[in-house]
This record gives sequence, C-alpha cells and structure tokens, in this order.
Amino acid sequence: MAALGTLLVSALLFLYDRTRDYDPASYFENVSVLRQAKQLDARWELDAMKSKVGINNNYDPLVDPLNDLSALRQRMADIIAAQGGDDKRALSSADAAYRRALDKKARLIENFKSHNSVLRNSLLFLPTAAADVRELAGQGAGGDPAARARVQAEVDRALLDTLVYVQAATADKAAEIDAELARLVAASKGLPADFANRVGIFVAHARTIVREHAEVNGLLGEIAAAPTAARIDDFNNILNDTRQRASVHAQEDQLYLLFFAAALIALLVYAAGRIIRSHAVINRVNAELKQANDRLEERVQQRTRELQEAQAELMTIARKAGMAEIATNVLHNVGNVLNSVNVSAGVLGAQVRASRSQGLSKAVGLLDAHRDDLGEFLTRDPGGRMLPDYLRKLAQTVSTERQGMLDEIANLTKSIDHIKDIVATQQRHAGASMLFETVQAGDLIDDALRICGDSLARHRVRVVKEFDDVPAPSLDKHRVLQILVNLISNAKHAMDGVPDRAHLITVRLQAAPDDKVRIQVADNGEGIRAENLKRVFEHGFTTRANGHGFGLHSSILAAQEMGASLTAHSDGPGKGAVFTLDLPVNAGKETKVDPTADAKEAI
Repeated sequence: MAALGTLLVSALLFLYDRTRDYDPASYFENVSVLRQAKQLDARWELDAMKSKVGINNNYDPLVDPLNDLSALRQRMADIIAAQGGDDKRALSSADAAYRRALDKKARLIENFKSHNSVLRNSLLFLPTAAADVRELAGQGAGGDPAARARVQAEVDRALLDTLVYVQAATADKAAEIDAELARLVAASKGLPADFANRVGIFVAHARTIVREHAEVNGLLGEIAAAPTAARIDDFNNILNDTRQRASVHAQEDQLYLLFFAAALIALLVYAAGRIIRSHAVINRVNAELKQANDRLEERVQQRTRELQEAQAELMTIARKAGMAEIATNVLHNVGNVLNSVNVSAGVLGAQVRASRSQGLSKAVGLLDAHRDDLGEFLTRDPGGRMLPDYLRKLAQTVSTERQGMLDEIANLTKSIDHIKDIVATQQRHAGASMLFETVQAGDLIDDALRICGDSLARHRVRVVKEFDDVPAPSLDKHRVLQILVNLISNAKHAMDGVPDRAHLITVRLQAAPDDKVRIQVADNGEGIRAENLKRVFEHGFTTRANGHGFGLHSSILAAQEMGASLTAHSDGPGKGAVFTLDLPVNAGKETKVDPTADAKEAI
C-alpha cells in the first residue's frame, strides 16, 4: 500500500511539474513586448511626420524610439533563447528579418533627418531672403525702378507659391514654381549686382525647398512602407502557434493529473477508518474552541470596559484638577491610541462573529447521523468522502483564527497599557521624577507606527523607514512615544488636503551632533507657511477646521522636559513638512519644565 501511494504521489509530482512549464503569464508578457515594439515603431513614423511639419523642434524624438527598440530587441532575444527546437529556429529567422527591416528604416530616418534639416532651414530663411530683396528695392539701389518693382512682385509671388506648394505639393505646382524662378533670374540680370545677388539667394532657397520637399516626401513614403510592423506580426504569429501547442499538451497533462489524483484519493479513503477513532478528539476540540471563543468575547468586553473607565477617569481627573490645557493634551494623546484600540476591538468582534468553528458542529452532526454506517458513509457517500479533508482544513482555519485573535488581543493590551502610561506620565509632572531608561529608538518608532497603523492604512498612507545604526539613548520612553504618535498623526492629517498625490511619510533615524540621536518625521502634505513656522507649537494653534492645536504643543513640552529639542521645517505650502526630534544619548538626570505657566499640579 505504501509503495502504491509513493508511486501515485511520484506520478502526480511529475505531471504537476510538467503543467508548471506551461506559463500563460510568460506568453502574455512576450506579447506585451511585441506590442510595445509596434507602438514604438508607429510613434517613430509619427515623430518623423511631426519633424517634417515642424511640430518637433529637434530630432531627439527620432533618436529615442530607436534606442527603445534596440532594448526591446534584447528582450526578443531572451524570448528566442527560452524556446527550443523548430520554434527557436523559426523565431530566429523572424527576428533576423525584423532586424534587417529595422536597420533599413533607421537608414531612411537618417536620410530623412538630413534632407528635412535642409528643407526646414530654407523654409525658415526664404521669407528673410524675400524681405532682403524688398528692402533693397525700396532703397532705390540703381537700375530701372519699374524693373525693380516687377522683380519684387515676382519675388513675392514666388514666395507665396512656394509656401503654398509646401502645404499642398503637386508636380504641376513644382513646375510652375520652377518656371517662375527662371523668369525671376532672367529679370534680375539687368539690375545692379547687389540686387541680383539677393534675388539669386532667394531663388536658390526656393529651388532647394522644391527639391528637398519632394525628397522628404519620398523618404516619408519609404519609411511608412518599411515592413517592421509586419515582421513583428510574423514573430507574434510564431509565438501564438507555440502557445497553442503548449496549451494542448498542458490539457493532456491535466487530464492525467486528475486521473492519478482520483486514484490517490481512493487510496486515502482507506485511511478513513482512523478518522473514526478521532471522533472523540473532534468533540473535545470543538468544546475547547467554543469555550475559548466565549472567554475571548468576555475578555474583549472587559478590555472595552477598562478602556471606557480609563477615559472616564481621565476626564474626571482633568475636571477636578482644573487644568484644561494638560487635560486636553492627555485626551489628545489618548485619542491617538484609541483609534488603534477601537480598530483592534472591532477586528476581534468581527473575527468572533465570522469564526468558522461552527462548521465543527455540522461535521459532528454528520458523523453522529451516520454512526452505524460511518465506514460506508466516509467511503461511498460524496459528502462523506469530502469530510476528512474538510475537517483537516477546518482545524487549520480555526487554529489560524485563534492565533489571529490572540495577536489582536496582544495589540489591544499593548495599546491600553500605553494609555495607562500616558496617564502615569502626566501624573509625574507635579514633582515625581521622570523614568529614564535605555531603549532602542528604532523600537519606539515601530511602536508608534503600530499604534497609528490602522489609521494610516485607512488614509492610504505609505510609510518609508530610513534607519541608521545609532546608540541607544537614555530617555522616558513613554513621553517619546507620545511625541512620535503626535508627529505621525499630524503628518497624516497634513496630507488630507492634497488628494492629488500619493501620501508618503518618511521616518528617519540618524546620529546628530553633540552626542544626540535624531528622529525626523517628513510628509509630502500641504506644508506650512513661513509665518506659521514659529506658531505651530503654540497652544491652541491649528490650521485644520476640526483641529485643536494641542498635539504639537504637548509634544514640545514633553521634549523640553527630557532635555530634548523639537523643531519644524517646511519649504512652503504644498511642499510638505519635516519635524525633527533631537534626543540626548545620555540624559544623566531628570530635567523638569513646568508644562504650563500657571499650573501647580498635574494629572
């Protein structure tokens, strides 16, 4: 039995490995490369036409597509290298034909650039040459005035006809212009040399325009007729044929795979008898999971009550103390953490309500219903044959749900502990020493980002961390955590006013002069006006409609109490802002700053 099972598994693995060779994603990626090549080829022709009519001021647009097409040819070479046998030879032949067509088109483009440059230069200078003739005729430079006037009129007519010819070129129009220019040369021979020379310059440029315009149009026709797109289609057709053959082989392998899988399942049914003996274990696990879920709901409710009691206690203490500023700061900092707590509580409730553990009761009900014919039920009944796999998957799912709930409870507990630490920190303001300890600044930043994580996710804010190796500073970690949460929350709100760009917060950790550790929180939000940079830390100052102006004020006070510094910088509205917190590595001893001018005791 074991040998048969090993044989079936080996066959399944072999067939599965063969089906993996059929990669539709690779085919679509290859087709995308060919489509890019065709788009670049079409853009190349379009840019040539734009250069001809003067839309492009230089020839860079005619150079870039060739570079991009050359890069795509390397990717086409990779496609060929991934093939084998006749497919590889056919693709190589199609690639060689495409390369020849591309080289020919590149030469035509180079010729076009040369002739078009001459054409554009003559077109630009022709009105100037006509103006020079007109200026000299107006000065009365000798000769018969009537003859000068006739020549000037011929020049103006030739100028107009030439410009019209450029817009709507025909062979008859070219012959007509050539005849006009010949008459103009003949008419200028009896005039002074200077006048005749200027007429000659005009005639030379007009003839250049007629000649080069025909040449440029011919080159554009050859460029459009170059078969690069057709060669790309040939390459694509070969890829399509290869994919169709591979698809047929893959379908055959999948049929064999299904056959051997069915045989293996039949073999596994033999092991169903052992599942019967696990009936008691399933009942016990079901009962334990139900008890765990009940206890979990009780713990969530208990934590929620503790949170509500903590918030009520904060408000009561603030009212009794009569210190509105400090109470507001405490509630502001607690509110930042409450967002994470509420989300965790909501996630726990949703996980409990959506738990898949109820499926165990249904499975047990099926087993009880077929207690007398359990073996036949598990081996012949369609639902019974699926029951072992269902129980195994359900056990894995319930285990995953339980671990997720435990993780959320850990996050919930940590956030509630942080709320308690915020309250305890404010209670120490009245004279109790701050609790300095050596901590890793990077860990504090990660804690602050975790607390704000759910809120950042809702606002679609991406966070980039740039951490250098720095010494571990000695500080009051709960005050620093309070400052970081305020700065991150402030950065998040600063980006609400710029919905037209991706929201990004960059948190940097680096060494600073004078034996300090520097933490920077930078955003790409609405920025700060120059006149507001000195006011952002004032109590009650805010630019948000629903803001209170407490967070940054309490943050700078907390920084000063630890001997640290907190500064703000912005290049102006719409250019984001950077808040810099410099922490001394060795605080040494407690540094106290009265948080308000008139408060004598703290919460």
